[in-house]
Amino acid sequence: MGSKLSHEKSVAAFAAASQVIPGGVNSPVRAFGGVGGTPVFMASGEGCRVTDIDGNTYIDYLASWGPLILGHAAPAVVAAVKQAADEGSSFGTPTLRETRLAEMVVEAVPSVEKVRMVNSGTEATMSAIRLARGFTGRDAIVKFEGCYHGHADGLLVAAGSGLMTFGTPSSPGVPADYARQTLVLPYNNFDAVRALCDARGSEIAAIILEPIAGNMGTVLPVPGFLEGLREITRQHGIVLIFDEVISGFRVAYGGAQQLYGVTPDLTTLGKIIGGGLPVGAYGGRADIMDAISPIGGTYQAGTLSGNPLAMAAGIAVLDALRDGTVYARIDALCERLCQGMAEAAAEAGVARHGVGVQSMFCGFFTDRPVRNYTDAKTCDTERYAAFFHAMLDRGFTFAPSQFETGFVSAAHAEADIDATIAAAREVFRTLAAR
Repeated sequence: MGSKLSHEKSVAAFAAASQVIPGGVNSPVRAFGGVGGTPVFMASGEGCRVTDIDGNTYIDYLASWGPLILGHAAPAVVAAVKQAADEGSSFGTPTLRETRLAEMVVEAVPSVEKVRMVNSGTEATMSAIRLARGFTGRDAIVKFEGCYHGHADGLLVAAGSGLMTFGTPSSPGVPADYARQTLVLPYNNFDAVRALCDARGSEIAAIILEPIAGNMGTVLPVPGFLEGLREITRQHGIVLIFDEVISGFRVAYGGAQQLYGVTPDLTTLGKIIGGGLPVGAYGGRADIMDAISPIGGTYQAGTLSGNPLAMAAGIAVLDALRDGTVYARIDALCERLCQGMAEAAAEAGVARHGVGVQSMFCGFFTDRPVRNYTDAKTCDTERYAAFFHAMLDRGFTFAPSQFETGFVSAAHAEADIDATIAAAREVFRTLAAR
């Protein structure tokens, strides 16, 4: 699928990268496998705009997959990182910045009494699950179809037949014996959770989910789902883990658990708490967290955990967010975008189901509401690919996959939103005519 903009340098850069990097990318979705064509190589970003190596500039809704809630190269974040770098990039010893960011997370997130910093969302969820197993003395965990929790072995599984069957590996390299300890259920189906817990609750260490799913597109929890999970996990002594790597500090200062009023036992975080630098964290009840080494017997470590540059960036971002004014503004902008896109699609007669929550959004090219992975798979991915490239041609970047989330940042203005809607209106008309 060709682009009207010139991407000659990106094409050449991708060819060169493919010689030394598997698939030419360091994370699979960047390869444009979901939309076709050649990935665009970015050179710089400022505010809500990014510029590629061919000199094309775009209004950006990818936001580095979520962490750039203040926009690209936010001055306060850049200044904080520069100061930290001047003082030393890594020590392998405790620093005051680690404690400060931990204090801010504990203050903000309802479930977190203690927190451990790590280097990625994958490391956070992997560590939280190990901790839950160590704390409970149980082996099995439950995840939900369509919820992505990183690429740790036990989380790369697909559902087997029936509600209570063992998971099976969905990636080569994942041992079948390990995957058998992961049980997979449909998202938003509490009856399935109750049936499984009634049958095998004493074997389950943890239930982990995204309280707002962001990796099959944006899928919201149906009323009562999160509340039901909280109740049944308490009944069976199961650790409830909210993966808020995406939603944490994005949908509210205290994350989705603050937004919905449901407090898990453990929470995993990432993205925004690093302000664009590599970071992850897991935290929760003090009695559970104290089961981790060096206090408890469950081991987890990391040379670069609590890296000074990432801590400095995170502190700067959370400082900017804590009074709530940023949220009020970006949530209103996202609502404006979602409403405008929905109206434009309806005017053109294009089947599209839009979802928005605070500053997260997604447009599913399907005529039905999306409540789970099965619903999401009804989307017309070819139509999304056409939409993606047509918007890219007009200077707007979205996720290169139907099954991802878009983000509005504090750097967007009403004029940017309105320009996006106007461009989408043109694109929807073109799609309707095909």
